[in-house]
Amino acid sequence: MIDRVANAAFAPAADHVARGQIPGAVLGIVTADGARAVRMAGHAQIVPTHEPLTVSHWFDLASVSKVIATTMFVLRLAHEGRIDLDRPLTDAIPDLRQYDVANAPERRLTFRDCLAHRTFLPAVEPIYTYGDDPARLRAFVLQRAWQHGPPVYSDINFILLGIVVERLTGAGLDALPLGDGLSWGPPPGPAVATEFCQWRGRVLKGEVHDENCAAMGGRTGHAGLFGTVAGVLDFAQGLLDAPPAMLADIRNPIEGHRTAGWEIRHPDWSGGQMCSPSAIGHTGFTGTGLWVDFDRGVAWTLLTNRVHPTRHSDSGIFALRPATGDALIAAFDRG
Repeated sequence: MIDRVANAAFAPAADHVARGQIPGAVLGIVTADGARAVRMAGHAQIVPTHEPLTVSHWFDLASVSKVIATTMFVLRLAHEGRIDLDRPLTDAIPDLRQYDVANAPERRLTFRDCLAHRTFLPAVEPIYTYGDDPARLRAFVLQRAWQHGPPVYSDINFILLGIVVERLTGAGLDALPLGDGLSWGPPPGPAVATEFCQWRGRVLKGEVHDENCAAMGGRTGHAGLFGTVAGVLDFAQGLLDAPPAMLADIRNPIEGHRTAGWEIRHPDWSGGQMCSPSAIGHTGFTGTGLWVDFDRGVAWTLLTNRVHPTRHSDSGIFALRPATGDALIAAFDRG
């Protein structure tokens, strides 16, 4: 059955590759009983030379780093009793806004607030334009009086959580265990190309695409993780195999459609509308994504290099992702 499901689910991505909207795509599917299927098309690189895509290629996972790495690291610290998710970040970062300890609103943000993106912090800030000293940029993040706004999906939330993990473990994020096929950059194997970066003046290949992550050392709470399709599927298999009680934080909504790190299905969700209401997922700017439907016992990852050679083109990724999810679930439900 899984081969038929994979063929149906990969058809939209194959069409996008054939029409030149994205250079390449890999779809991986895994079920609760361990069945797997992978489909692939296109190129790992088209500028300045062409390189065929293989299942061994490493993708810059971008914001999927937030759920595969940072969220799991933070939740592990909570399960070990080293943090209380409803306590303020200052329990781990006492020097956060240390020059205004009485009034700084950043000092009242909790770990759970950041996991669920229910803060006043902005979506993104060009931190890399302030320099490229990782320690200094971390200090900038901690001491900046951030502009207030309504709650939005914010990289700043997870940069802070990455600093939390670094402080409490006494080591960089790359010192913490990851499964095979997952690695902080540069990856240990062939990588897909992402964008021609105007700031760095080259096509990025094997180095992190996110400018802020790159300037902060390539390993931050919001980006920097690379993965193969097998590595991402292994992680997804671990979620499908885990006891439900162990997954309460990532499955149960905290605010609206957001859980700890993840999103559940909602209108215009990236995973489509045919999956279970409690399915979770997350996407990455480079063209990556991971979705898990626990009720059906199936997970899938769609990995593309849609920003190669530029982000400023119509890749169709925002239509491709839900089309893939809907085609997969429709075929899965047919048995």
